Amino acid sequence: MNEPDPRPSGLSQILKKLVGRFTSQADDKEELLEQLREAQAQEVIDADAVSMMEGVLQVADLQVRDLMVPRAQMDLVDINDPLDEIVRFVIDKAHSRFPVMDGKKDNIIGVLLAKDLLRVLSEASQDLRGLLRPAVFVPESKRLNILLRDFRLNRNHLAMVVDEYGGVAGLITIEDVLEQIVGDIEDEHDYDEDEDNIVALPHEPGRFRVKALTTLEQFNEAFDGALNDDQVDTIGGYVTDHLGRVPHKGETLTLDGFEFEIQRADARTVQMLLVKRLPTDETSPDKPSDDAGLAA
Repeated sequence: MNEPDPRPSGLSQILKKLVGRFTSQADDKEELLEQLREAQAQEVIDADAVSMMEGVLQVADLQVRDLMVPRAQMDLVDINDPLDEIVRFVIDKAHSRFPVMDGKKDNIIGVLLAKDLLRVLSEASQDLRGLLRPAVFVPESKRLNILLRDFRLNRNHLAMVVDEYGGVAGLITIEDVLEQIVGDIEDEHDYDEDEDNIVALPHEPGRFRVKALTTLEQFNEAFDGALNDDQVDTIGGYVTDHLGRVPHKGETLTLDGFEFEIQRADARTVQMLLVKRLPTDETSPDKPSDDAGLAA
């Protein structure tokens, strides 16, 4: 085994300073972010470095519920299905790991690695239960920085998210957490379908998590809105264009009858927003119409 290099790197020194900042007051954190942005403006550090440092700080503020794949969008294997159906399902979804249920989503009995199916197909026995890895369960309120530490220490890549009543609310992967630091990663739980662009928050009626790359056309259709901008095509671009700069994570602004809260952003782009339609005489603040096709 190779011995670790005892010489401290420049990056490790920066991270030590950032860790020290985690216990500081909020004003100190904002001051640190401003210093980072000033350093970028003066070309002391580049945009990628600033984005990662901002991501490290964001991870400490977010909870599992902010990033989890919702229950309705989970791809689960039912242990009671015939093996050939399971194989076709695994091939079609192309994930590397699948939560396995026994009849219903709230009864998760383990995690199946796609590569373990090869062993079953090459043997006479077709029992999958012996190949399942233990499932890890975490509460919705768990902080992402703590979850990332647990993922690393326990060598887990996937955890099931449970609500206050013990029911399965969704799942989260290590890639979801790492994306907060290094930016978007193309992985098996990234969805290209339009219906994943706008997701209702089950614990916050009337609020929706909206991907910044959602087109204005889809946004208007979902919320019965009339947003229009000849300069941009996406809702993230719309917010940025009206603000006149890239907004920071945590910023909230009211625009054309909507409240936008920036949930994820780096030094270059907005990635995720929380959206709420504000009440008016003509519209209801609760949520878009049922035929808007939003995921619950």
